[in-house]
Amino acid sequence: MDELGFDFNEPTGAAAISSRENASGGRMPLAARMRPRTLAEYCGQSHILGEGKLLRRAITADNFSSIILSGPPGVGKTSLAELIANSTNAAFIRLSGVTSTVADIRREITMAKERRSNSGRRTILFVDEIHRFNRAQQDSLLPDVESGVVRLIGATTFNPSFYVVNALMSRSLSFQLEPLSQQEIKKLLNNALTDERGFGRLAVEIAPEALDFIAEVCEGDGRRSLNALEMAVLSTPTGEDGVIHVDLTVVQESVQKKVVNYDDDAHYDTASAFIKSMRGSDPDAAIYYLAKMLEAGEDIRFIARRMMILASEDIGNADPRAITLATSVMQAVDFVGMPEARIILAQGVTYLATAPKSNASYNAINEAISDVKNNRIQPIPFALRDPNSAGGKANEHGKDYIYVHNTGGFAVQDYMSVPKKYYKVTGAGYEAKIKERLDYFEQLRQAAKTGEK
Repeated sequence: MDELGFDFNEPTGAAAISSRENASGGRMPLAARMRPRTLAEYCGQSHILGEGKLLRRAITADNFSSIILSGPPGVGKTSLAELIANSTNAAFIRLSGVTSTVADIRREITMAKERRSNSGRRTILFVDEIHRFNRAQQDSLLPDVESGVVRLIGATTFNPSFYVVNALMSRSLSFQLEPLSQQEIKKLLNNALTDERGFGRLAVEIAPEALDFIAEVCEGDGRRSLNALEMAVLSTPTGEDGVIHVDLTVVQESVQKKVVNYDDDAHYDTASAFIKSMRGSDPDAAIYYLAKMLEAGEDIRFIARRMMILASEDIGNADPRAITLATSVMQAVDFVGMPEARIILAQGVTYLATAPKSNASYNAINEAISDVKNNRIQPIPFALRDPNSAGGKANEHGKDYIYVHNTGGFAVQDYMSVPKKYYKVTGAGYEAKIKERLDYFEQLRQAAKTGEK
C-alpha cells in the first residue's frame, strides 16, 4: 500500500483494470471525466475563444440568442456548449438529433417556459448532431428561439449551411471549430495524467515518443487521444518501482485503426484538393490525397472518373496521351479492384500531375457553347451543307466544297459564316507542334486572301 492507500502490487489483466478504474474515477470514461469546468481549462479554438474574439465576447456579455458549432468529432463542441451554460448560469438541456422527436422538443420548451416563469432562470437547449433533425423538427424550434424562451446551441460535424435551415442559421452565430494541434493534444494528455479526475492519483510515466505518437495519430481528436491514453494506462502492469510505465509499443497497441474523417464535406474537399494538386503539377500532394481517399473507402471509379475529366480539362492536347492513359486506368481499376487498383491509380495520378498542362480545349467548348446560347446562331455556309437531301439538291448545297484530300490535305475555304477563334493553344507540350501547324494554315489563308486581291 502507498500513502494514498493504493495497492501497486495489484494483479494484471481485468482485475488490474478494474482496480485502476476505481482509483481514477470509476467507470466513467476518461474523456467524460476530463471535460473542462471553466473556459481557462478549455483546450484549443483560440481563433474563436481568444481574448477579444466574437464568441468570447458573446459569452462574457451573455448576449446571444443561438449558436451553431460545427467541426470534426472530438474537438470540444459539447464541452463548449456546457461551458457556455455554466458561464451564463443557465439550465443546460441536451437533446440528440438522432433519437429526439418533436414531442421531446416541445416537452423541454414547456419546461423552459415554466423555469423562466418560476425562477427567471434561462435555458440553453443543446442539440447534438442537429443535422439529423429534419426540416419539421428544426422549424419547431424557431418560435421559441426567436422569442427567447430557449437559447439554442446546435452542434454538427457537417457544414451547417447545407444541413441547418436558413431560418435558424439567420438567427444564429455560427462558429467553425478546428482539430486540436499536436501541442494542444499533448496539453490535454498531460492534464489527464496529473489531474485527480484523470490519473493524478496513480503513478504514471509515459514515454515522450508515446505522447508524440498519440498527438500525431489522433489527428486533432481530443476524445480519441484520451481514450487511447486511458486504454494504455489501464492495461499496463505496474512496474517493480510502483510506477505504470507507458511506452510507445503499448500506445501503438492501444490506438485502434485510424478512421479517416470523410463525411460529405471531407469527400468534396479532398476530391477538390486531389484535382487541384494534379492540375498544379504536384505529384506528391496528389498521391497523398489519393491515399486519403482510398483509406476512407472512396469509390475507386469515382477517383478514376475525376482523373479522366482532368486529362481533358487541364491537360488536353498538351499531352494527347493523357486521356488515353486515364481511360485505361478507369478500365483497369474496374477490372482489377482493390487493393491492387491503388497501384494503377498511383501510376495514372503521377503521370497526369507531371504532364504539361493546357485548358485550351476546355475554354474553347465553353466559349462556343456560350455563343450558341447567347448569340445569333450562325448559318452554315452553302459549301458545307448536305447535298443529298431534296432541298440540298434543289439549292445546290455543297457545290463549291473543296475536298482537302485532293489539295494536299488543306484547302482555303470558309467553315463558319462569321469566323471566330475558339481554340487558342497555349504552346505547352505537344500543343507547341499544334500551334506551328495552325500558324502555317493561317499563313496559307492570308496568302490566299492576298492573292485574291
